[in-house]
Formats: sequence, structure tokens, C-alpha cells
Amino acid sequence: MKPRAIGYWIATILIALETLAGGIVDLTHGRTGVFSGPPVVDVVTSLGYPVYILLILGIWKIPGAIVLLVPGLLRLKEWAYAGIVFELSGAAMSHAIQGRTSDLVAPLALLGLGLLSWALRPESRTLGILLPSTTEKTVTLPNRNPSFPK
Repeated sequence: MKPRAIGYWIATILIALETLAGGIVDLTHGRTGVFSGPPVVDVVTSLGYPVYILLILGIWKIPGAIVLLVPGLLRLKEWAYAGIVFELSGAAMSHAIQGRTSDLVAPLALLGLGLLSWALRPESRTLGILLPSTTEKTVTLPNRNPSFPK
């Protein structure tokens, strides 16, 4: 296995496990750490969010984590990565706005892990080329509307 593929799978398994565990914690209103830490309800309410946000996040995190690991479902993978970016960047921003700079480390580190997983995806797990190379030929289509100014 190539180093890039190894990096992809390590990052993907870690972010998928974190997303899955986070979804379960959100739905069960557990603690932010595996065995310790404040209850997740206390964290979200102290940031100004209603408790029901945990239900919404928890419901979407679990299938998102699964989609990252299964083959195929490329469009859903893109949505799962987008959801991870929105959730973790939103968590970091919420902590920053509240002045809790020490609480920025976890969401930013996990955001980096999610972006690393996305960036290292093999071609079989992408929808297409993000930035086409400059060596590819471009095709100019003829103007089929004669009334359209050139």
C-alpha cells in the first residue's frame, strides 16, 4: 500500500470514528470525553445553542461517518465531508466568539483531520478533478446563436 493510501485510511478511519462517536454522544447527551468531561448538553447550552441541536447533529453524524467508510456513494461522501467541515468550523467559531481559546484545539485538530482525509482520497472516491491540469486541451464550442454578439 502506498504512503498516500495509508495516510488516507488512517485519517478517514479516525475522523469517521470521531464523527460516529460524536453522533452517539449527541443523541445520548453523554459526556464530551470518553469517560470524563462536561456533559455535551452543558457545552452546547453554554455556547448559546438549544439542546435540540444535539438531536439534529447526532442524526446526521452517524450516517455521515458510515458513508465515509463504505465504497461508492461519492456524492454522499462529498456531503459528509461538507457536514464535517461545517460542524467543526462552527464549533471552533462558537468557542472563539465566546472567548474560549483553549477549547479551539479539539475542533480545529479534527477539522484538519477531516480535510486531510478529503485531500488524500483516492481517485475512486472522488467525483472528479478539482483543478484540471494546464496541459489538458480545452474545447471551444461554436456560437450557435447568431443574434448573440461576439
